[in-house]
Amino acid sequence: MSFRVTLACSRAQAEAIGGADEILPSAVLVADEPDPSKPDHWLIHAYFEHAPSAAELAVLVRLGSGEPRLEELGEADWVTMSQAGLEPIRAGRFYVHTPMARSIPPATIAFEIDASLAFGTGQHATTSGCLGALDRLEREGWRFANIADIGTGTGLLAFAALALWPEARCIATDIDPVAVDVARDNAAINRVTLGHGAGELLLAQADGMDSPLLAARAPFDLIVANILAGPLIELAGDFAAALAPQATLLLAGLLDSQAEAVAASYERHGVKLRERGFGQWPVLVCERAG
Repeated sequence: MSFRVTLACSRAQAEAIGGADEILPSAVLVADEPDPSKPDHWLIHAYFEHAPSAAELAVLVRLGSGEPRLEELGEADWVTMSQAGLEPIRAGRFYVHTPMARSIPPATIAFEIDASLAFGTGQHATTSGCLGALDRLEREGWRFANIADIGTGTGLLAFAALALWPEARCIATDIDPVAVDVARDNAAINRVTLGHGAGELLLAQADGMDSPLLAARAPFDLIVANILAGPLIELAGDFAAALAPQATLLLAGLLDSQAEAVAASYERHGVKLRERGFGQWPVLVCERAG
């Protein structure tokens, strides 16, 4: 038996639901904008495989700003139901959609990511922010030949980097072996070539930078890390050591209130903040000194 809980929220609350994975791991959370003429009136939908408890409903109430409405979905596939309510994401030239999408806008770089693979779908503001940052870097003339995506999740950011710099070598890692398998499946769906050469993606399990494959590929001219503020601070020295002179580092997964502490930890290792980003979930664009 599946259940859906729906409640009203603001746009800011909708963008923040990606950070609720740890406090409500029993549900798939999706946000949508039912009426574009009311840009601050959004909805949060939570999909459960069980009847939500009072404690789970209380968490949802804190995430939104309205009374929760509970629906019983019967034996329907709750993941498919969640995908049906998931709007595609447009970030720069990128268009991220679920298999339910009916059409792809022209002149976009499109990726299909299943909504059941919650983190990294692009719905989370940090992932969208990283896609936008990568797009801006390419438009500004930056060129990268050796790229690492640390904490890759679904593989989306690595796919995006290779789409922008198709001659680059790229490695994507995650501490979770399931995530590596998911990224491999998504690479096949999106026709991303796996391998060691130029224009190819190498996937590996790794805890931070602790991998012989990462060590062999370093130094990198671009590292993307969309994880959490705590691990970003802990990995500052390792990331700095793995960057080539004047290399670029994208840091995401942190709240605006954490940005100063994260940036300061990298400054101590010779990696300076170039762009602070904006919003509740900023993307920090940093550069290692030459």
